[in-house]
Amino acid sequence: MKAEADIVDPGNAQATLPVFFRHYIPEEPLSDFVGLFWYWRGHAVPCSKERILPMGTAELVINLGSGRTSEAGICGPQSQSLVIERTAQDELLGIHFNPGGAFPFLGFPFGDLHGLNVTLADLWGERRASQLLCRLHEARTVAMRFQVLEKWLMLVANRPLKHHPAVSFALKEFQRDPGLFSSAVVAEKVNLSQRRFIQVFRDEVGLTPKLFCRVRRFQEVIKMVEKRDALDWVDIALSCGYFDQSHFNHDFREFSGLSPTEYLPLRTEHRGHVQVRA
Repeated sequence: MKAEADIVDPGNAQATLPVFFRHYIPEEPLSDFVGLFWYWRGHAVPCSKERILPMGTAELVINLGSGRTSEAGICGPQSQSLVIERTAQDELLGIHFNPGGAFPFLGFPFGDLHGLNVTLADLWGERRASQLLCRLHEARTVAMRFQVLEKWLMLVANRPLKHHPAVSFALKEFQRDPGLFSSAVVAEKVNLSQRRFIQVFRDEVGLTPKLFCRVRRFQEVIKMVEKRDALDWVDIALSCGYFDQSHFNHDFREFSGLSPTEYLPLRTEHRGHVQVRA
């Protein structure tokens, strides 16, 4: 176990449960694919809706309070925002995958999950999904639940925990410079045709190289404005690799459903989570 942290917040007096968060970062080689395992219980208000901004990654989420396999699933890589409901009774367990991280655990190209939410039963069968939920409910502590989920993830892996060399190289290049965008340049460096490179990348990462870079560049913007109020949007756009304000505004609205100025007052304490007002 490389890192683990607790955050306990008494929250709002209306909340049924105090907010409690814990995470666990696995060791290599799993850490190359899984960013962290996480547990979340409670909410600061009885209920609310939040808009989740796209990150270009996948998230596995299990509603422990339900016990139904229909409420345990994977949210595939998104290129648009989606709205979720949160309640004070929430008790959730999840896996945040790194870019392309869910690929070894699927029996089909990761790109097939682009923009989709799929139950664990649909992915790995009702029996296997039910067994996982049963073992999680038998686990007495959050740490034990992380262990159950980690062992289960390794059990469903159907290929080695490694990417195609071209994908590994591209991910490093694109995350170093999300404004790179050029599939042709990367394809030449990895000795693949541009068409073949795009196919391999989409199969393992879930998005085309261009769309992946656009989403990651948008996330750089969100990171930059996370805790700032006095903002120069032109400077931010240029710093994140946008060559003109019109492209910046277009991408911001496409990925968030909001304009930059609409976004600011709706930020929450969680990066990438935005308030949805009634």
